[in-house]
Amino acid sequence: MGNELVLVTGGSGFLGAHCIARLLRDGYRVRTTVRSLNRQADVLALLRRAGVDPDGRLTFAAATLTDDAGWPAAMDGAAFVLHTASPFPAVQPKDPDELIVPARDGALRALAAAREAGVRRVVLTSSFAAIGYGGPVPDRPYTEEDWTDPGAPVSPYVKSKTLAERAAWDFIAGAGGMDLAVVNPVGIFGPVLGPKLSSSIELVQRFMTGGFPAVPKVSTGVVDVRDVAELHVLAMAAPAASGQRFLASAGDAMSLPAIGRVLHDRLGTAAAKVPTRVMPDVVVRIAALFNKQLAEDVVPRLGKVKHLSNAKARELLGWQPRSNEDAVAATAESLLELGLV
Repeated sequence: MGNELVLVTGGSGFLGAHCIARLLRDGYRVRTTVRSLNRQADVLALLRRAGVDPDGRLTFAAATLTDDAGWPAAMDGAAFVLHTASPFPAVQPKDPDELIVPARDGALRALAAAREAGVRRVVLTSSFAAIGYGGPVPDRPYTEEDWTDPGAPVSPYVKSKTLAERAAWDFIAGAGGMDLAVVNPVGIFGPVLGPKLSSSIELVQRFMTGGFPAVPKVSTGVVDVRDVAELHVLAMAAPAASGQRFLASAGDAMSLPAIGRVLHDRLGTAAAKVPTRVMPDVVVRIAALFNKQLAEDVVPRLGKVKHLSNAKARELLGWQPRSNEDAVAATAESLLELGLV
């Protein structure tokens, strides 16, 4: 299938650019959407950083999540679509609809245009946010069978990802003739290609620049962006992926103190500012009385480890992700190379 045309939405994003790079390496022709055609140079710069020469196999189309314009042309001739574009805010909005509407309606807009264009399969980038929130943490690893409860008191981002994925599955159930597969990544780490950083990358940046005096005992899921891109391509091409969702995690959850230890072990003197002290839970709770971010983002996670299973992607698609440690180290190494720490 290597010469077929694949549309990647959101090509200027962290994951979108890595998906384009993977597809080009695999011999596919690629078209990508950008909000403005003025962003073409940005995407090409990201690909150069990834060591990929498009060699005439990459084209661009202007389309946004909030407007029908441009989508028919973007989809024209595409056999597959990787829909990675989705809003991700620097801060959570007061009005959840600021995230929910573009995430849900953008996914439906892309799916409708894909159906009209005769696309065979869409791979939607969802998130662990649509799997592991809104209820008690189970005494087992989370799997693709789990769903977030959007009616629970969850953040606007978590709600937006859940409702967008639910809407996509509902659309496909009534569409006929087009396949859907979904990838649900945990925190995406790995090689940075440009100065625009995601929240997971900013976490490592703060470690490297001494932004934490000490680290709380909380955990996060970790996966390398290159492996998430690979999983998208596997889910696109494998017949067995039809109608399936895949939790993308390098392994089990990783604690923030463990991330600090990896940075020290792998980077040596370059990690001199990485904190080694662990902040006791009681100190976190006291500090949270004066810090809204700690109160909202950290305190609820104290003592709660969300264990993760990537068995389905491994067994069904043969996916073999890098380790948590390799993903974290690659993040920091790329930040150093780009002069971002």
